[in-house]
Amino acid sequence: MSKLPQVTLLFWIMKIAATTLGETAGDLLSMTLKVGYAVSSMVLIGLFFVSLVTQLRSKRYHPALYWTVILLTSTAGTTMSDYMDRTLGLGYAKGALMLATILAAIFVYWRYSAHSFSIQHIRTFKGELLYWTAILFSNTLGTALGDFLADNSGLGFAGGACLIAGLLALTAFATRSTRISKTLLFWIAFVLTRPFGATMGDVLTKSTAKGGLNFGTIGSSLILGVILVILILYTTLYHNKETSAVAKVGC
Repeated sequence: MSKLPQVTLLFWIMKIAATTLGETAGDLLSMTLKVGYAVSSMVLIGLFFVSLVTQLRSKRYHPALYWTVILLTSTAGTTMSDYMDRTLGLGYAKGALMLATILAAIFVYWRYSAHSFSIQHIRTFKGELLYWTAILFSNTLGTALGDFLADNSGLGFAGGACLIAGLLALTAFATRSTRISKTLLFWIAFVLTRPFGATMGDVLTKSTAKGGLNFGTIGSSLILGVILVILILYTTLYHNKETSAVAKVGC
């Protein structure tokens, strides 16, 4: 039995909400609360591993658990990227290149391993572990790309978000209208939603003078957290209803 959700429009809405919350919550911990990038990364990576072990040990799909792991990969990815780019001084471009290389290596290993590369057919422990490893590094890469677009590209926060939104629209079009591998397009969209979330997080948190909406990290995190919780509750109710219907048919 798959422990992963079906990839629908709601999935992508929740993914964007979770990655945007990951950006604002990561900044809230590391900058607003002045915990620092290194300590924040260690704390969030620790929480990520706890949630990941719980997910890997579970026997079926739990929406709340799944999206908790997604959120923590996004939040940990934010602080990890910031630590590489700022504390270690690699910069956004070098940091993004390094992360892209690591992610590509994960995909190459996964593609030619004995485990299914299709997200619809992940059933083994090692296959799921590869899935979550790819997600962690894709979210970290997305943070670096989002920061690069917002700070170094000259597009600004809103411009970067619009560019990524356009690329996501093209990916959605390709999914429906071409024969390009759906698995490949899934991972392209998955990577792109992270910089979209990063730039949208900046739009929400930064001051109006910098092109943002000035909600701050606290206000933005509260708004996004409420939205994500509501969507998780809806998904959980729908999943439980669907599971009950299947069980009745089986009886």
